[in-house]
Amino acid sequence: MKLLLKFNLVFLLVFVLGLAASGTIARKLLQDGAHEEVLDRARLLMENAMAVSSYTANQVAPLLETQMKYTFLPQSVPAYSSTEVLNALRKAHPEYAYKAAMLNPTNPRDRAQDWEEDVIMQFKQDPERTEFIGQRDTPSGRSLYIARPIKLTNPNCLRCHSTVDAAPAPLVEKYGPANGFGWVLNEPLGAQVVSVPMSVPLQRADRAFVVVMGLLAAVFLAIGVALNLMLWQLVIRPVSHLSKLADRVSLGELDAPEFKARSRDEIGVLSESFARMRKSLVHAMKMLDT
Repeated sequence: MKLLLKFNLVFLLVFVLGLAASGTIARKLLQDGAHEEVLDRARLLMENAMAVSSYTANQVAPLLETQMKYTFLPQSVPAYSSTEVLNALRKAHPEYAYKAAMLNPTNPRDRAQDWEEDVIMQFKQDPERTEFIGQRDTPSGRSLYIARPIKLTNPNCLRCHSTVDAAPAPLVEKYGPANGFGWVLNEPLGAQVVSVPMSVPLQRADRAFVVVMGLLAAVFLAIGVALNLMLWQLVIRPVSHLSKLADRVSLGELDAPEFKARSRDEIGVLSESFARMRKSLVHAMKMLDT
């Protein structure tokens, strides 16, 4: 087997193993980066929803307190304001979703779906837990969601959510006496859930993966071509030429041209050794002739 063929077989093996290892690591890093990107978006939306809730509770609700005696205004409810603001965002980005999912909501639109109930149960089983992250399949593709528990921490809120008799009449008139009552302080009652699609970041990660793998393959190919040229020029070509001269000398062609190597590497040392051997052989042949 030729030296160049052996070299290329070894290089091909290293290339395949290196590309496979690099591809595995690169794909994992890109997928992790996409996951973190989606998570950052979800947390940003969650913080936005909490900021709107805080603004409503601290600044809007006190201004509507007088009107609330005569008619119930949902705009005074923090969860309602958060939902409305993020629903406005969904008009431009319908793939994003926010919901204040409740097991026993006052507003029927906030009632938790089956998978949201499972999330709420996670908080009920572990009251100290402050965040839950998961993934689920949606009609638009894989989606990541982040959830935080909804707890009643202000005793004043029990006026609307303890019993029907204690609740303001406008609230009962608007939503009825069946839902939104019997809430308990500091107990997980629901979860704020933000869902963010993973399709776009994952597609970016896949495109980046293709680019990275293409660049790695191109680099390996360029290195392979360069090494083959160097091997041919610096090793195989001079060794082949030296081998042919050695064959001619061994067959008695003492007038064969000398091999001249300008380099000071191993090939140069080999050519000098061959030249000394040839001079010794010529000298020995002349002594035999005399």
